[in-house]
Amino acid sequence: MNIVCVYGSPRPKGNSATIANRFIESATESGANVKKFELNKLDYRGCQGCMTCKGKTGKCLLDDDMTEVIEAVRETDILVIATPVYYSYIPGPLKTFIDRTWAFVKPDYMTNPVPTRLEPGKKMVFIQTQGAEDENIHKDVYQKIEKFFELYGFKDIRTILACGVNAPGEVKRLEDVMELADKTACELMAA
Repeated sequence: MNIVCVYGSPRPKGNSATIANRFIESATESGANVKKFELNKLDYRGCQGCMTCKGKTGKCLLDDDMTEVIEAVRETDILVIATPVYYSYIPGPLKTFIDRTWAFVKPDYMTNPVPTRLEPGKKMVFIQTQGAEDENIHKDVYQKIEKFFELYGFKDIRTILACGVNAPGEVKRLEDVMELADKTACELMAA
């Protein structure tokens, strides 16, 4: 089973990365092959709105560090996206990644019964951390992103949410969240 982990936080030892790493450790113990991408360390540009990706190849015109990430997502079985909430939404590097995934949909996606260019059966784990204690405060963050990945054909989408965490690594005190990362990895690897 192939897993791609996209770290959206600029903090490599932050809370979302801590949960993602726990998930990856458990999945690796079950035999997963993992590729990790720390978006903040890559050199890439945002979507140019040129629509080149809607051509026959389905590929983005830009050839930069994001090209490898996008190709890895095309080939993966499970995509893990790990992000904190900054200023009521995801950090800029992750937003740029999601914009570049526009290449995954066919030009006639609004009327095509199979709107995606990705192979069916992909799974996703969306890890979200936030300083706010109330889980409903930033619920819309996940909901917006979920819609894109449903369009791309992801069927089994899981969410791991950690609230009330700010300092890097603080999430380790939330045993239920860390156990959920283990449990989710085991379930997806067994499926």
